[in-house]
Amino acid sequence: MRSSKIKKLGLATQRAHRYDLNLLQSNALKVFGNSATWYSLITAGILLLVPSIEAQRFGSGRRAAQSNRNDYLTWEHESGFERDVFTFVRIQYNSGGSSRRGRNWDNDFPDCDWNFSVRLHELTSLKVDPNGKVVRLTDPELLKHPFCYMSNVGNMTLSQQEANSLNRYLLNGGFLMADDFWAPAAMRNVRQEMKQVFPNREPRELQEDHELFGFIYNLEGVPQVPSIFAWQQGHTFEYWHGDPEGDEGPHFWGYFDDKGRLMALFCHNNDIGDGWEREGQNQEYFRLYSERVSYPLGINIIMYALTH
Repeated sequence: MRSSKIKKLGLATQRAHRYDLNLLQSNALKVFGNSATWYSLITAGILLLVPSIEAQRFGSGRRAAQSNRNDYLTWEHESGFERDVFTFVRIQYNSGGSSRRGRNWDNDFPDCDWNFSVRLHELTSLKVDPNGKVVRLTDPELLKHPFCYMSNVGNMTLSQQEANSLNRYLLNGGFLMADDFWAPAAMRNVRQEMKQVFPNREPRELQEDHELFGFIYNLEGVPQVPSIFAWQQGHTFEYWHGDPEGDEGPHFWGYFDDKGRLMALFCHNNDIGDGWEREGQNQEYFRLYSERVSYPLGINIIMYALTH
């Protein structure tokens, strides 16, 4: 079995504390070998899980109102190979129904994206762009990336041009993860908008025995991550998003191509990205959700997407 080793990383700010993420490593079930390939990005052994990680920052108090890139780890890649990396791509889309009209797409941004990129860099030997990227569905740049992420999609609205572009992206091998939308009304809107993308396809719910939930890290049952604000109020459901109509449980809805490949995953009644964004805000929340669910599930989804 091949192995990988990462450098011990220093902390970005003096306000941070250090502690190990032993649970993430102890849950690792398997590593990838020469068979794991995706275009030119994945080569033999590139998706090996690292055996350990030295530490991670943890800051007390509220997250700063304005994110400072200098507070987050960054790194450089070998000259000439800057584009041969995995990039966390966030989709900018239109939305409505709130005072943040048109801006639901940037929920948890950019801390969520930067933190998750750091974790991919530390916990796998995948070459990762530390900065991520924001693109629109109609941007040809999207076709250069195997994975994209959408947040707060409960009120999203897609133009026909965006729907056509998403159809092309997914049917040509791309993968979409959509997160942080709550209550049945939000899922009804998602179904309606996705009808523009796939008029003849319906989402199918993933059950707890689906391969994705144990692809790298074994997750118990169907996972659910509340926002830190819901959790601080003693809830696992974000009631301010709407009436749960008697259903407060998590759901993972998938759209599949004609060969059965999972193309798009909608994480309903979940805020997985908050476990990435808020990992340095509260140590208990970090232990319960960032460490146990958000990062393991995120890595499972990325690796599953890149190898299927």
